[in-house]
Amino acid sequence: MIGNLLAPELSEMIAKRDFLALREVLCNFPPADIAEIFCDLSPDDEAVLLRLLPRRLATEVFEHLPVEEQEKTLHALGREHVAQILNDIAPDDRTALLQELPAAATQKLLALLNPDERKIATELLGYPKNSIGRRMTPEYVSIKQHWTVGEVFDYLRTQHDKRDSVSQLYVVDNQGHLLDYVRLRNLAVADPATPVNALLEHQNLSLCAADDQEIAVAAFKKYDTTMLPVVDSNNVLVGVITVDDVLDVAEAETTEDIQKLGAVEALGGPYLTIGIFDMLRKRAPWLAILFIGEMFTSTAMGYFEKEIERAAVLAIFYP
Repeated sequence: MIGNLLAPELSEMIAKRDFLALREVLCNFPPADIAEIFCDLSPDDEAVLLRLLPRRLATEVFEHLPVEEQEKTLHALGREHVAQILNDIAPDDRTALLQELPAAATQKLLALLNPDERKIATELLGYPKNSIGRRMTPEYVSIKQHWTVGEVFDYLRTQHDKRDSVSQLYVVDNQGHLLDYVRLRNLAVADPATPVNALLEHQNLSLCAADDQEIAVAAFKKYDTTMLPVVDSNNVLVGVITVDDVLDVAEAETTEDIQKLGAVEALGGPYLTIGIFDMLRKRAPWLAILFIGEMFTSTAMGYFEKEIERAAVLAIFYP
């Protein structure tokens, strides 16, 4: 709704090159609302506005855009700004974008990442498609069980780039194996000399990186939590997955199920943006089956035509 109201006004301001006013207007909105506004603009206008926004705000807005809008915006942005955004966005959001692009385009974008981010992106893309590993983020905080609460907070002050994933701190051994977790709220009210061991939750809740995303959806429903750790086959902690990522998966799975109920293969994108050949490939098998089924139905109706004439009530059962 906000996008529909402001998009014409912003387009006019862009045409007038009134960039100072544009920046002032947009900075008054939360990132999610700005992303809604962007969806009603052309990719070129989106690119202009992203360049105007402060770097962190521009990154957050880009993360809120649908994947198809992200693709269009990247094409409109210059190489420097593309590199900046790809290096700044959350690893799980970046993976969601890269896995939807053709292989050649993905390789070009990976080349724009700095070595650390490229390593993270390559590792996440190495997990099977539709696996939990593709949805997780490696930006978690792990601590040791022999630490005190005071030592934990000293360590947290050095982890400012992971502030979005500190509500639960995961306890690991020297080899990185997941042992347990503690809640930040319990640490906050504990005495600084209290050992971490005294605050453990004694729950071994985790997901396997190679498992299907639907398992994550079921786990979040069952345990009613906002974040779960992800481990590899050796129980080594490799990342975390948050509820917002799972909601995206649940929405996609629901859309796919509804499409299949309508005898349509999952389209994998907005209806109006699906190419004609993709549409034929996904719908032709179903249409062929329905056509053959209609032939059998017509033959059966012709065979029982006289019976239907004698008992017209049978026509009720045509469907």
